[in-house]
Amino acid sequence: MLRGLDIRDMLIIERLELEFRPGLNVLTGETGAGKSILLDSLGFVLGWRGRAELVRSGAAQGEVTAWFDLPPGHPARDVLHEAGLPEVDELILRRINTADGRKTAWINDRRTSGEVLRRLSDTLVELHGQHDDRGLLNARGHRALLDEFAGNAAAIDGVRAAWRALRAADEALGAMRDRLAELHGEESFLRHSVAELDALSPEPGEEADLDARRRLMQGAEKVRQDIARAHAALSGDGAEGLMGDAMRWLDGAAAGTEGRLDAPIEALSRAFEALGEAEQGVADCLDALTFDARELEAVEERLFAIRGLARKHGVLADDLAALAGDLRQRLAALEAGAGDLAALEAARARAGEAHLAACAALSRSRRDAGVRLDAAMAGELAPLKMERAVFVTEIAETVPGAEGMDEVTFTVATNPGAPAGPLNRIASGGELSRFLLALKVCLMGEAHGVTMIFDEIDRGVGGATAAAVGRRLRSLAQGAQVLVVTHSPQVAALGRHHLRVEKRIEGDQTLSTVTPLDASARVDELARMLSGDQVTDAARSAARALLAE
Repeated sequence: MLRGLDIRDMLIIERLELEFRPGLNVLTGETGAGKSILLDSLGFVLGWRGRAELVRSGAAQGEVTAWFDLPPGHPARDVLHEAGLPEVDELILRRINTADGRKTAWINDRRTSGEVLRRLSDTLVELHGQHDDRGLLNARGHRALLDEFAGNAAAIDGVRAAWRALRAADEALGAMRDRLAELHGEESFLRHSVAELDALSPEPGEEADLDARRRLMQGAEKVRQDIARAHAALSGDGAEGLMGDAMRWLDGAAAGTEGRLDAPIEALSRAFEALGEAEQGVADCLDALTFDARELEAVEERLFAIRGLARKHGVLADDLAALAGDLRQRLAALEAGAGDLAALEAARARAGEAHLAACAALSRSRRDAGVRLDAAMAGELAPLKMERAVFVTEIAETVPGAEGMDEVTFTVATNPGAPAGPLNRIASGGELSRFLLALKVCLMGEAHGVTMIFDEIDRGVGGATAAAVGRRLRSLAQGAQVLVVTHSPQVAALGRHHLRVEKRIEGDQTLSTVTPLDASARVDELARMLSGDQVTDAARSAARALLAE
């Protein structure tokens, strides 16, 4: 609910602070007094696109602040959550427009964008009037209005879920078809490459091992000669033999040396063991360096084959095994593709059938609701002196999608036998106002806490018809909030709260003010509306009569 509006330096308003209440709030005043400026200012703080130049002449900037009560569950709370703003019970919107056209907005003192304001405005305010392109005259919103009237929220959720499932099935099927087309294009390559890799069967680390063996064998012949000579020097005919002789000679002489040779003999024994270990290691090395030339040829052939295959596929030699696994998987996918494709086609068909079934159920509900809405409209139009008019909810089949397969348009025929057409093309100004009011009354159960604003919706009607308009506005305002800009005394008299908009001249400036009216002032204002500039006692009596109804 709109609690208040603070306007500073906007058009012909210097400073104005208004409070609004639940129920029917009426704004009256002479033509040009500034009633539309109030709506322009409210639209500005809500982010609506309107007049380009709003700042009062001579002011550096204009500013509008609006504050709303948000009960629990109000749709505005979801918008705040999506925008990363805290959910609050009192929502304060403030927007500034500088003289050079720069605009800045805040939500509860946090900077925000005009887009977030517009999203909030859809949950806070509905504006209805003869030139309304945001509310009931917007044919793009008729389907949503009919769905709200029908209570189709659950059915729409079902259609959307079925549509998402269908889209997912389409995407999966399309991806599989593209994948299979790609695989079929490279089938010969896959089969040849897998066979080639399987035949070679390279292992990670094998290329480095083969390269090391090749290098060893290539340098082995040169070093083997030196190692063989060293082995000869260490073996029986070399150091080993000489040390053996030395040991025998010392063992023979040890008895006559009174122990002086014990330590040398023990050291020589240790040296003899170390010499044996060295000789064995050199012998093992000679064995390792003994190879067949055909072995080198085989090592080189496999090493070059691995490196060639790595270059061919543009990978490292150690990655050939992983590549082989990947190519085998792609080949297996190709061979299993026909079965997978058939399964996805069947899943897509089931998803399509489920979506069409959900669309058909939703369509039936919409058509039933259309009949009920048409009957409800007929009942509302008669008291508004439009008993000969016919309201028809037209539902045409369209391409099935996320919202079903229906296109909904509200049409009217103002006289029997006359062709039906869109609301804003067929009805005259006064008729259009009454159609909009009747339609809103029929849909009133779906307001969801929105403040409804009617801008001169009673233009072109008077007398009993205007009174009927007023009674419906009052009915709409029960348990809700309605703001009405009106020139009709019959409508104004039914308001719960009455504000008068006046224009005054101060020096070379024209300024607009708004005054809440008490009971006495209301009588005078209604009398002015009834009689014009000259307010007579008869007009006051008529005004009191209107207020007494």
